[in-house]
Amino acid sequence: MKLSEITNFLENIAPLNYQEDYDNSGLIVGSANDEIHAALVALDCTEQIVDEAIAKNCNLIITHHPIVFKGLKKFNGKTYVERVVLKAIKNNIALYAIHTNLDHVAHGVSGEICKRLEIQNAKILAPKSNLLKKLVTFCPTAKADEVRNALFAAGAGNIGNYSECSFNAEGEGTFKGNEETNPFVGEKGAQHHEEEVRIETIFKAQDERKILLALLENHPYEEVAYDIYPLANKLENVGAGMVGWLSLEMDSVDFLHLVKEKMQAKVIRHTELLPKRIKKVAVCGGSGSFLLKDAIAAGADAFITADFKYHEFFDAEQKLIICDIGHYESEQFTSNLLIDNIQEKFPNFAIRLTEHNTNPINYFI
Repeated sequence: MKLSEITNFLENIAPLNYQEDYDNSGLIVGSANDEIHAALVALDCTEQIVDEAIAKNCNLIITHHPIVFKGLKKFNGKTYVERVVLKAIKNNIALYAIHTNLDHVAHGVSGEICKRLEIQNAKILAPKSNLLKKLVTFCPTAKADEVRNALFAAGAGNIGNYSECSFNAEGEGTFKGNEETNPFVGEKGAQHHEEEVRIETIFKAQDERKILLALLENHPYEEVAYDIYPLANKLENVGAGMVGWLSLEMDSVDFLHLVKEKMQAKVIRHTELLPKRIKKVAVCGGSGSFLLKDAIAAGADAFITADFKYHEFFDAEQKLIICDIGHYESEQFTSNLLIDNIQEKFPNFAIRLTEHNTNPINYFI
C-alpha cells in the first residue's frame, strides 16, 4: 500500500496538531507516495531497530519517540541519530513517529495504562486549549438547513457527547452584484435585501479545510461571506494524562504491587506511603511531573508517571503518592497499542512488533 494510507490513518487517530511545539511527530524519512509492504513497530528508533527492519524486510519503522527532535545540519554519522537516519535512507526505509499527539488522545498512551490497570471512567487530566475554531456564516433562510447539515457532515458542531450543535439568528443581508455576477437571488446592478440566517458552529482546527469545502460547495451564493474565529476553549477529550477510578480501593502497598506487576516495572520510585486507601488514580505516560498539580487538584490518591526529579517529589506534600515507574516502563505498551489499531484497520498488512528492548536505562538489583 501507499505510505500515505498508513500515515493518514495514524494522523486520524492522533492528529499532528495535537503534538507539543517542541515535538517532531509525523513522517521523518520517506515520501507519502512510497509503496510499503511491511512495517516494524518500536518505542524508539535505534540502529538496532533499523537492522531488525532490514533483516525482516520491513521498509517502514513506526515509533513513539521521534529519532530527530532538533534540526540536523550534518549527516556524517558521528552521532547515533545521524547514523540511524543515514542507514534508513540508504536502505529505503521510511521513519514515522507518533509521539505527544498520541499522548494527548484518550485512546493513546495514558489510556493504555488505564486499560492495563483497569482504571474506570477515565478522563483527560489536563485538557488542551486552542484546538477549536468557530465558523460564522450567513445563508438565505430557505437554504439554511442544507448548509447546516453539510457542515455537520463535514465534522462541525460536535460538543462532548452532543453533535449537530449550532446557533442560529435571523436577520437581513444586503448586497449588490456588478455586471459580471449571476446572483442566486436579486438582480445584478441592484441592491438586494434578503432574509438570512446567521449560522454559528464550532469545529476542530485540523478539520478547517473540510469545513470550508463543505460550506463553499453547498452554499447557494457566488460569494460566500463567513468568519472563522480561534477559540481558547479546552477540548475536554484531548490533552495530557488521565484520571479515573480503581474497580476496588486498596492500601498503598497492594497498589504498588499491582502497578509493578501490570506495568512490568523493575522498580518504583515513590513518595511516602499514606495511610489512606487508593481509589482515584492519575496517570501519564512518559515525563509527567508537570501534571502533579493537576493530579492533586483532581483529587487523585496516586499519580503514576516517570522522570520525577529529586526536589519534585517534595511537591506531593503528602496529598498523594507519586509513583515513578520509569519512562520506558510507562510507555512500553504503546507499540502493542499501535499494532492493534493498524491490524484492525489493515488486517492484511504485515505489521511486526520489535524483538528488542530499547530502554537505555539498566537496573542493578
